[in-house]
Amino acid sequence: MFENFGIDSDCLELVNTCEKKLDEEFKKIDEVCEVNSLKVLKAFNKYQLSEVHLSSTTGYGYNDIGRDVCEKIFAEVLGSEDALVRNQFISGSHALNVTLFALLRPGDTLLSISGLPYDTLHEVIGIKENSSSLKSFGINYEQIDLIDNDFDYEKIGSVLKAKKIKVIEIQRSKGYSTRKSLTIDKVAKIISFIRELDKDVIIMVDNCYCEMVSTVEPTSVGADIMVGSLIKNLGGGLAPNGAYVAGRHDLIELVAERLTLPGEGREVGPSLGANKSFLQGLFFAPSVVASSLKTAVLTSCVLAELGYDVEPKCDEERADIVQNIIFHDRDMLIKYCQGIQAASPVDSSAKPIPGDMPGYDDQVIMAAGAFTQGSSIELSCDGPLREPYIAYQQGSLMYPYGKIAIMKAITLLKQNY
Repeated sequence: MFENFGIDSDCLELVNTCEKKLDEEFKKIDEVCEVNSLKVLKAFNKYQLSEVHLSSTTGYGYNDIGRDVCEKIFAEVLGSEDALVRNQFISGSHALNVTLFALLRPGDTLLSISGLPYDTLHEVIGIKENSSSLKSFGINYEQIDLIDNDFDYEKIGSVLKAKKIKVIEIQRSKGYSTRKSLTIDKVAKIISFIRELDKDVIIMVDNCYCEMVSTVEPTSVGADIMVGSLIKNLGGGLAPNGAYVAGRHDLIELVAERLTLPGEGREVGPSLGANKSFLQGLFFAPSVVASSLKTAVLTSCVLAELGYDVEPKCDEERADIVQNIIFHDRDMLIKYCQGIQAASPVDSSAKPIPGDMPGYDDQVIMAAGAFTQGSSIELSCDGPLREPYIAYQQGSLMYPYGKIAIMKAITLLKQNY
């Protein structure tokens, strides 16, 4: 059966053997899925979601009761006072941009305590020159790198004692770096430490790729505000675009007025039919995230058996849905991504090649045969063409499809090396 799909019999046997070793890891994932599913269902019931809430508004979007209920449900699920869930956000990076410009004023300082932020924020902050950056508006930026994949408590403490910081930014997922992603326990611990030194500093968490990987989110452990994309975890593969910002009510109001305009804020913004997709996607999210995690765990086990460096290992605690495969070889990175593309439901005949992309200094190869353009909760694999040539794989709406894609990808590696 699988041979007709171009999958080598040895690769099939290897994947099946690895799968049998992972019962305990899969059981842990299923337990988290059950807790998060109950959390979602209780939120839907609490706010008495009705068919009328799934309708659409156009134009200014006044009196969109579906949009309002949707935001209350998201806030409840995320353990936040409030949330802004909008299709007017183009991406997670756009939502981060809007949030930073909403919270910071000329003369303020933004401090990243998780090292260099994701590539697409470099021009937003002014790390890379841009006349529209925070830096161009007189907003300062400082950065503290991680030490051994954890926060540098000593340096963070010294900076907070020496000067006033307006916003602290924590990026949980690794982005295109070699560090580990940050677990919710590490985030909770550093927030507690920061609060002992400065109770007023705004702690903002970039939570992309991390939602529902555990049963607790950053705003439940003291973060003031967090941001994520809806074509990642919380969109469940159904949200066509959009992002969310969740946290303190006063901060959400500021973000809303930056997204739209002062004086109107969250009262405007038509849903354009997105309410149903957002809510149904959230309903599916616990199960879809679980499928993504199982696919990542299986990938880690299989590629380690083949002798490749992987991070995290298959039995490590996970903070996000991203699986790194460190190839140390440009061509192997390209071939693996091409294998993932070949097992995609959309554009399977396309052959990804490295290319220039806005917001990235290096050429990037991206395999993403997805129903939604750029969706990272659907199985995708990408990476910048730079040492040590890491594939960043994430997503899979359903585990069986993820398993098939792994077999296809390692078959292609075997054929070429």
